Amino acid sequence: MKILELKVLRGPNYWSVRRPKLIQMKLDLEELEQKPTHKIPGFRQRIEQLLPSMIEHRCSEGTRGGFFHRVEEGTWMGHVVEHIALELQTLAGMNCGFGRTRGTGEKEGVYYVVFNYEEEEAGTYAAKAAVRIAQALTDGTEYDLEKDIQELREIREETRLGPSTGSIVNEALKRNIPFIRLNRHSLVQLGYGVHQKRIRATIASTTSSIAVDLAGDKEDTKMLLEAAEVPVPKGVIVRNEEELREAISDLGYPLVLKPVDGNHGKGATTNIINEEMALKALVEAQRYGRSVICEKFITGYDFRLLVINYKFVCAARRTPAAVWGDGVSTIQQLIDETNKDPRRGYGHEKVLTQITIDNFTWKMLNDKGYTLETVPAKGEEVWLKPTANLSTGGTSTDVTEEVHPANIFMAERIAKIIGLDICGIDIMAPNLSEPVSENGGAILEVNAAPGFRMHVEPSEGLPRNVAEPVVDMLFPQGADGRIPIIAITGTNGKTTTTRITAAIVRAAGRKVGYTTSDGIYIQNQMMMSGDTTGPVSAQFVLKDPTVDFAVLECARGGILRGGLGFQQCDVAIVTNIAADHLGMGGINSVEQMARVKQVVPETVCDKGYAILNADDDLVYKMKNDLSCKIALFSMREDNPRVIEHCAKGGKACIFENGYVTIMKDSWKVRVLPVKDIPVTYGGKAAHNIANVLPAVMATYLFKAVTIEDIRHALRTFEPSGVLTPGRLNFFHLRKCTFLADFAHNPAGVQLLKDFVGQLNYPQKIGVITGTGDRRDEDIRAIGAISAGAFDHIIIRMDKNLRGRTAEEIAGLLQDGIRSVNQEVPVEVVNDETAALRRAYDVCERGALVTALCDKVEATLEKIAELREAEETGAPQLATQRG
Repeated sequence: MKILELKVLRGPNYWSVRRPKLIQMKLDLEELEQKPTHKIPGFRQRIEQLLPSMIEHRCSEGTRGGFFHRVEEGTWMGHVVEHIALELQTLAGMNCGFGRTRGTGEKEGVYYVVFNYEEEEAGTYAAKAAVRIAQALTDGTEYDLEKDIQELREIREETRLGPSTGSIVNEALKRNIPFIRLNRHSLVQLGYGVHQKRIRATIASTTSSIAVDLAGDKEDTKMLLEAAEVPVPKGVIVRNEEELREAISDLGYPLVLKPVDGNHGKGATTNIINEEMALKALVEAQRYGRSVICEKFITGYDFRLLVINYKFVCAARRTPAAVWGDGVSTIQQLIDETNKDPRRGYGHEKVLTQITIDNFTWKMLNDKGYTLETVPAKGEEVWLKPTANLSTGGTSTDVTEEVHPANIFMAERIAKIIGLDICGIDIMAPNLSEPVSENGGAILEVNAAPGFRMHVEPSEGLPRNVAEPVVDMLFPQGADGRIPIIAITGTNGKTTTTRITAAIVRAAGRKVGYTTSDGIYIQNQMMMSGDTTGPVSAQFVLKDPTVDFAVLECARGGILRGGLGFQQCDVAIVTNIAADHLGMGGINSVEQMARVKQVVPETVCDKGYAILNADDDLVYKMKNDLSCKIALFSMREDNPRVIEHCAKGGKACIFENGYVTIMKDSWKVRVLPVKDIPVTYGGKAAHNIANVLPAVMATYLFKAVTIEDIRHALRTFEPSGVLTPGRLNFFHLRKCTFLADFAHNPAGVQLLKDFVGQLNYPQKIGVITGTGDRRDEDIRAIGAISAGAFDHIIIRMDKNLRGRTAEEIAGLLQDGIRSVNQEVPVEVVNDETAALRRAYDVCERGALVTALCDKVEATLEKIAELREAEETGAPQLATQRG
């Protein structure tokens, strides 16, 4: 077996809209294509022995043990790899259960193996490991499964959102608030554009940086609290042994030493009872900073009070990792037994974390004169960590209901004193049912970014949804943090439709960000050039804090490579479906291509609209699979689909009687005559009329956009190399006129031919090309269409031939040309700029030279160079022949 390709899908995709996180592996079974599992001796027994938990895989049979039954009767190895990849992740604490295995249609034995993941690095590891395991099972060789499972656990812990951040993200998702992870750690954006908020762990964009600094400086915190008559332990700052001895003399034992800037218990030593312990504790604390707090050790229980938005939320009692002697077992044996608790797992995968032996453990045992082989007395409690953090094996008990009103008042006051809107307060006290000021307790620390795990998943007591008040604070009154999104897909016309839509939205006063095959724009400023129609580009716009409206072009390539960059949109436009890019990425028919494009309207929210081309059978058919509202557009006012749709109360935008017209029920709203819309070239560019219709329909659906906004935008949207680069760009030179267009498939070239056919020029020259990764028949079709459109044809090449030779492409184009017109002059000039120069040289005065662009900017620059040479009388450059 051989992995040919591995893709990580991160958004709604060809395989599933509801499951955005998928691994797509292209797998060549090679000789195993001829060996389904029932033809491999002992395969069923070996897989069941290695992975007995796969008995739960029901597979297509829908019953327990269904997968093993499929193995017994015979299934192909791609299917086996899919199930192993899912089971590996599940065994490592990531519950994954969706998968698909399908042939690519390229050649026998090559399959797409698709399965879901929780963490993408774990998903890619599982894909590779599953192939190794399947091969070992086939060969009958030993395999160390536990090594892979542990590696996956470690990847999971390193890459997943922590329990605190994860709980906030999950609460946001419940409310339909989108999120974007901004780095590999815990920095997360909630909401889009101008409405976004950010969190990093449990610090929010609303949290004061001064408050975070204060909480991180234990000396300043203690000073402020003490000045406010909040009970705190007596203590001083020490920096050397001499100052430490003075502090001991003043405070007496027992003591606590901890670094001023410490967190999570790092460098802290508690219950210090002699000078030797104190000196060792000083060294340990100074590993984290020169300044060390030395304060009186307060006896009692360790409590954490959580205050969010300056309101008390909950409280927990924390207990450090410990074991209890039974008079028989060693400390190591007691730890091993404790770790067998099914609630304990690796890292944060379960309610409790397994207890590990580290330097803190050795120190605490040494201080008592113990080793791991010591047998504690029956009932003796042996602490293994100095602090009660859950991440080191501690436990937590919810005590929210026990907290005295005076302590609630104190906690909310402390949060205000420090200025922390998400605040964790550590208290040592006998209990919280009495005022801390009266029972000898004290405030030990005030924490920014307090952990939520102890409250969300306590070892004992009632779990508390502490993420809820955080999201309430960030998005009050039910706000969902979203901005309107119009998503546009189809084969041809996407970019022009996107630009017209964005222009209308901008005319309505919105701050629009949009993506196109030319680049990313915020307002009208280009932020990035190139083909930016994939998920990364969409998220670029959605992350921009100045944007309040997004218009996103979504092309086939981006959907297949990584899925969509958003989970939900308000309006989706599907322009048309035609033969383009077929034979690539497992998409071999226009029906499959329609399924790719349908991913976009399937993401429309329930109250939103999918705007479908009623003149295109494949696009119109999509309505049967959609749960959102439907609006239509059509170039025919008598289209029966539109008539029926509007008779039932639907909406549509049509071209009728020379007008762009909106239909609502039986009413018509005439927007503008097409002759007044510059991008239609007086109505000659029928395909641009077809691009205007869905743009008008989409924007009309938003109350913030008026008919006057739409009219103004359409009147002022002038086609040019600036506003619509590579889309019917005319350049009038003295000798001739150049027309540059990005048409790159037969349907697009046919539309261009229809337009050019309406233009009155004495000679029409075409500079054409074929794209190397298209099918032979598509390249021939471009040649055939061109033969009916031009009096003279120059064939040129893209810079990237995409897997073919220049001779191959030129030959296919010439085959197409000769199939229609044997007489039309044809020459080949491989270089694009040289081909433009050649066209200029051979054309008659007043001719039209139509150029199919590859790199639009380079094409426009060359035409500008020719015009400048005319105006300045520069000497003619020698024509390069290819």
